[in-house]
Amino acid sequence: MLELNHLNKKFGDNIAVKNMNMVLEPGKVMGLIGQNGAGKTTTFRMILNFIKPTSGEITWDGHPITQADKQKIGFLPEERGLYQKLTIEEQILYFAELHGMPRAEAKVALTDWLQRLNVVGKATDKVQTLSKGNAQKVQMIASLIFTPKLLILDEPFSGLDPVNTSIMMDEIVRMKDNGAMIIFSSHDMNNVTKISDNLTMLKKGQVVLQGGVQEIREQFGRTKVYIEGPFTQDELTNFPGVITVTQQGAGFDITLSDEATGHQLFDYVTRNGYIPAFSQQPPTLDDIFRQEVALS
Repeated sequence: MLELNHLNKKFGDNIAVKNMNMVLEPGKVMGLIGQNGAGKTTTFRMILNFIKPTSGEITWDGHPITQADKQKIGFLPEERGLYQKLTIEEQILYFAELHGMPRAEAKVALTDWLQRLNVVGKATDKVQTLSKGNAQKVQMIASLIFTPKLLILDEPFSGLDPVNTSIMMDEIVRMKDNGAMIIFSSHDMNNVTKISDNLTMLKKGQVVLQGGVQEIREQFGRTKVYIEGPFTQDELTNFPGVITVTQQGAGFDITLSDEATGHQLFDYVTRNGYIPAFSQQPPTLDDIFRQEVALS
């Protein structure tokens, strides 16, 4: 278990991280979200001991992170750092050996990884010949091939198309199922929702929300409704307790003043019987992010 206790980091007069507490457990994924400059990368760098906290402590199973612990950490930085003139194989084997993985074992594992991540190219191809997406996959392999106990991913899906994003997400989930502790940052709230067990939301270095993803969503009440049926936008807008109505495909997205309004709205729209769709949900993570961080 990794614990961050009352963690603070200042750069001169600028407070980058303020009194952060966080627990990462084996077999769990923590999504770390916030605007640019909110303190996400600074937090990662403190965990990795690239920079020292101003105060507070970071412990792994109750002790400060040791050099042996560091060999169990996989890190995918936001700024990719592959050696362009090396081959894929040379690159991966180099990183694997740095983390204590025997070269022969890593060479065998690399073949499987290239197939599983659907990397276009051969192990003997130079990194500089790869597309951006394939280079990103190779860097992901470098972070995972030695089976880390802790995986830190800074914007791992940046620039990837939906197919390759799905491939990368599957590997993160596989690592989780194998017991790894995982923390990652992303600006795509859909990806955070899909694979995170827990969430930490930062604003100007401070934690503004923390907990299970669904638990956080439920805190805001089930004030979102999607509806399909023979209704007009004006009719729904004029219903008491409805704040906004937006056309969405064949139906409407509706924001309610409070959760109880949903019961009254349901009774109204089903007064003549069946309608194709009525779904009442808490706000999406994207809605909450905009409310708590981006627009506040």
